[in-house]
Amino acid sequence: MCLALPARVIERLAGEQALVDLGGVRQRVSLALVPEAKVGDHVIVHVGHAIGLLDPEEAEATLALFAELARPPSP
Repeated sequence: MCLALPARVIERLAGEQALVDLGGVRQRVSLALVPEAKVGDHVIVHVGHAIGLLDPEEAEATLALFAELARPPSP
């Protein structure tokens, strides 16, 4: 099984690299597979590589689902 997470590009770096925001965590990733990604775009990140662009609404919906799953169950 593989898991890819939505992230927002917050800074383009040298050498097809970018700094992304993964739900509050900043991570350096490769943009070699999506060189058209620009600051503000949402990308899908898998094992340190952005593997595709993502619609902003879809990214926010996915992040909201992850946040819901992370909450402890109500008593």
